[in-house]
Amino acid sequence: MVATFRRHSLAGEMLVLQLAIVVVVLLAVAAVSLAQSQATFNRVEGRRVSALAEQLAANPLVRSQLVRPAPGEALAPLVLATQAQSGVTSVTVADGAGRIVSSTNPTVIGERIRLGPGSARGRGWSGQFTLDGNRELAAQVPVLGATEENLGRILGTVMIGEADPTVWQRLSGASSYLLAYLGIASGLGVAGSWLLARRVKRQTLGLEPGEIAGLAEHREAMLYGIAEGVIALDPQHRLTLVNDMGRRLLGLPEDCVGQSLEGLGIDGRLRDVLSGTAAGERDEVVVRHGRVLVMNRMTVTKDGRPLGSVTTLRDRTELARLEREIGSFRSSSELLRAQAHEFANQLHTISGLIQIGEQDEVVRYIRALSRHRQSLDVTLSRRVRDTAVAALLMAKASLAAERKVRLRISDDTALERLAPEDAADVATVVGNLVDNAVDAAAARDDAWVEVALRQDASSVEIVVRDSGPGVAPELAREVFSHGFTTKAAREGERGIGLALTKLVCERHGGEISVANTPEGAVFTARMTVSHLTGTVAEGAAP
Repeated sequence: MVATFRRHSLAGEMLVLQLAIVVVVLLAVAAVSLAQSQATFNRVEGRRVSALAEQLAANPLVRSQLVRPAPGEALAPLVLATQAQSGVTSVTVADGAGRIVSSTNPTVIGERIRLGPGSARGRGWSGQFTLDGNRELAAQVPVLGATEENLGRILGTVMIGEADPTVWQRLSGASSYLLAYLGIASGLGVAGSWLLARRVKRQTLGLEPGEIAGLAEHREAMLYGIAEGVIALDPQHRLTLVNDMGRRLLGLPEDCVGQSLEGLGIDGRLRDVLSGTAAGERDEVVVRHGRVLVMNRMTVTKDGRPLGSVTTLRDRTELARLEREIGSFRSSSELLRAQAHEFANQLHTISGLIQIGEQDEVVRYIRALSRHRQSLDVTLSRRVRDTAVAALLMAKASLAAERKVRLRISDDTALERLAPEDAADVATVVGNLVDNAVDAAAARDDAWVEVALRQDASSVEIVVRDSGPGVAPELAREVFSHGFTTKAAREGERGIGLALTKLVCERHGGEISVANTPEGAVFTARMTVSHLTGTVAEGAAP
């Protein structure tokens, strides 16, 4: 038969431990009480037996009988009377030769008295003494002669002893209320231990140590095994937990747990999202150390009491890079779609004119379309030599025309051919800025967007103006760190167009800014690039 043992609960173990502590404390109190009682006994009783011994040694009867033969018969009544009156344990009288002549214990008469260190040298002495296996507090005083014949001579020794009290006698003698005090202390200790065990049980939600350890292990495995960053804050905005991915994405030090957001230098948009100051929408976009982060914050409460918050972070930088890489393909497809729509409208117009017999009007219409297309093509090919950027602007012009927005190229635009990787990044910046500008201007009458590209020996400046309402002043300085588009700046929607634009500019050692004019918003981006021709186009602004 296999014996099974029931494991004690955490509350039970705490109760047993606390009871053991109470017992140890009670034993320590009892030991201190015994030590104090012993010290009091030695001090008080030592003085009393010493005084009794000195009094008996100075008794004339004792002095006179010790110089006579057989003094025991005369001293016996005095010895017994001294014991009866003082309540001491023993009274002993020895002659000058050290033989006991009278004692309350008749069995020791005739034996030699044991002298203490002081009595052996003719002085009084008091201390612990063992007689017949019993420990006593004894005082020994020499009997000195008082007559002319024996003046100053030691005639004998008087010893009076008081037996040490038992442990029970010491405890009862320490204080009449000691047992009551110990009982009350024991009751309070037991009650406190029981309450503490119950509180521990509630604080641990009824979980045992093994279960708590298992939960901690599972939490560590979960937090450090997921690909997303996790950061937890308490109500005072101090970090209570962060996994490796979260620390890497936010650029936090190893000892960041326990520090506040201010102490870690987290401010601006990131602080607003982590602390809950920002709008509580999901998928908040934040730019941090060149990364586009998507953050979701959840407030944690228990029984209506706030415990803090948990925020998850996802890195969308790689996704943004892929979006930028397919931007050229998207632009080409959009261009084809817009041109197909435009050509279909033009063919419908030509078909209608032919059906009503207006052949001359058909010719004039076709010539006007041809001049407009040639004018746009010539303008772009003359001012923008880079084919990727020129093709993008052609596509954006068709898309803008669909939304009744006129896209025009500034007269001072001059851009030479760029290295392929630089051309892709310049196209990304131009495309994002033009898209935002078209969104902003589309709601206005006679809407327009103007693009200016200027290049010097090492950099390109991109300026996009629009006839929209502009950017709200309170968002003008933070619109890029928030990851808003111009539409988001007006309506509070989410977007990462300008965040991508800022990342591209910063990667090329440049910057981007926004300003408001009476006509609308002006976005200015600067980037360091290299060109293929080795020269700057004439008329380019530095």
